[in-house]
Amino acid sequence: MSYIGEKYDVIVVGAGHAGCEAALASARMGAKTAVFTISLDNIALMPCNPSVGGPAKGHLVREIDALGGEMGRNIDKAYIQIKMLNTSKGPAVHALRAQADKKEYQKMMYDTLRKQENLTVRQAMVDEIIVEDGQIQGIKIHTGGIFYADAVVITAGTYMDSRIIIGDLLYKSGPQGFLTTDTLSKSLRDHEIELLRLKTGTPARVNADTLDYSKMSIQPGSEEGLHFSFENSDREKAEKNIPCWLTYTNPDTHQVIKDNLHRSPLFSGVIQGTGPRYCPSIEDKIVRFENKDQHQIFIEPEGQDTNEIYVQGMNTSLPEEVQLEMLRTIPGLEQVEILRTGYAIEYDAVKPSQLTLSFELKNISGLFTAGQINGTSGYEEAAAQGLLAGINAALKIQKKDPFILSRAEAYMGVLIDDLITKDTTEPYRLLTSRSEHRLFLRQDNADLRLTPKGQELGLIKKERFDKFSQKVEDISREIMQLKQTKIIPSDPALKKLVTDKEIPDFRQLVSLYDVLKRNEISYQDLQSYGIYEGTANHEVAEQMNIQIKYEGYIEKQLKQIEKFNKLESKKLSADIDYSEMAGLRKEAIQKLDKVKPVSVGQASRIQGVSPADIAVILVFLEKNKRTQHG
Repeated sequence: MSYIGEKYDVIVVGAGHAGCEAALASARMGAKTAVFTISLDNIALMPCNPSVGGPAKGHLVREIDALGGEMGRNIDKAYIQIKMLNTSKGPAVHALRAQADKKEYQKMMYDTLRKQENLTVRQAMVDEIIVEDGQIQGIKIHTGGIFYADAVVITAGTYMDSRIIIGDLLYKSGPQGFLTTDTLSKSLRDHEIELLRLKTGTPARVNADTLDYSKMSIQPGSEEGLHFSFENSDREKAEKNIPCWLTYTNPDTHQVIKDNLHRSPLFSGVIQGTGPRYCPSIEDKIVRFENKDQHQIFIEPEGQDTNEIYVQGMNTSLPEEVQLEMLRTIPGLEQVEILRTGYAIEYDAVKPSQLTLSFELKNISGLFTAGQINGTSGYEEAAAQGLLAGINAALKIQKKDPFILSRAEAYMGVLIDDLITKDTTEPYRLLTSRSEHRLFLRQDNADLRLTPKGQELGLIKKERFDKFSQKVEDISREIMQLKQTKIIPSDPALKKLVTDKEIPDFRQLVSLYDVLKRNEISYQDLQSYGIYEGTANHEVAEQMNIQIKYEGYIEKQLKQIEKFNKLESKKLSADIDYSEMAGLRKEAIQKLDKVKPVSVGQASRIQGVSPADIAVILVFLEKNKRTQHG
């Protein structure tokens, strides 16, 4: 029997990484918010790799933080190891990555949720969405309660009609044995929302006490005090540094897998969902890369107070006894014991082309979706979507325009645009190669790009914004001083620096700004050699080194962005009838009608829309413009 519960402005369904960010953003923007989760014990759960960051993903976390989200602050409190990846390459691909204490991460995030003003956290399974005349009204929970809201954000992750697959064993379950829901899938279908069937997987967790680390290579974290959140810039030294370890598969491992491929649900046809291309199972890797003798395996602790080890690189759905046999062929794992069996999980996801760029369903006003339900993989992609969906849900009830980031403004914008514009047929993962503006969209300048926007939304507090403003002022002042300070080539300190660096002498009077253009010389060198008494902190010095050395490349990219923005500024109405445009190909008409792009720029990125089709659209817009101006 149904009963009427409390009325909210915004309801968030699910409290994974997307749900936490969505609920916090909405509440912090003043909306009376409730977040419903199947279990309070799986809030911010890390059912796969207990880590945050990495290539492109680290960029997302810093952007989340720059806008006022929580993931960066939380991982800074809960990491057990942190390091910067790709340091031998350019700054565009530098990537911060942290290994998390997964239980501590969950605890810290739950504490943040329960202490947040305007936010109620509730354990309940959501069975249905309630829609009337194309407008969301609320939700119905498993016990019969009906809760009304002006906006609903669904962040159901991999819990919709999910099933676990291990060899020939199949059973209904969410990740790590939590409950699953099939009624929510049915409810979405009843409201004409198209769903996809996707698949992901996880490796076995093994007992740390049964490993022989002497046969592996140690992988320590950084001693330097690295951080995701721009609020933590003063940390000087890493507080925790538990090592990870590296080992490899070998021909014996591969033979065990090959001998049991007929028992793999991936190859027997049991698995129907599409898996992530960039995170394949070990059996998929052995088949795809048949000539490779070995694959890297990272041994990663799951926390300070647990003996669970995550065996990264060994995602599998092979039978349990085969998993143990193949693991014991790996150096250091000869006596290994399994604590949790690896598995594949299939689940329902929303086809993201049904969404607007604000993550609102095109056919249901006030209904938003975010996270893995939108066909993505990864905690970071989920959190980014959750933050944006939560922001837009709050803006919706405030009757304000949606907040949308373009792919020229943030990696978040790349994520949004790729999801909505391109047909997703597999779990999407963000990569640095997906961004055509990656030299501008660096992780180090995420705050410079996005913090003013977070402040306008009300997600950045005054104290933090004042600190940010001081940083901007310091950068401007340092650049000016470096340009104005000249030095002669015969200056003893400069001569010593040039000699020590084994680089050619300067031939004429030169500014310190131009001295810093030399790749071998850093802002810190100018200080340590007594050439310049700059007072910039680490973050300002980092901007000096990058902005000055890459000035020409950045200027070139900004010109590309200017051209990009011209196409983005040419807006397209949602009610355009593309079939009336003479010269458009049939395939282009179908794709344009389906996606309903908001700009010519977005239209140009739709698969199946050619440059010739874009030319037709531009002519159409120009004719309309002339007609309107008489």
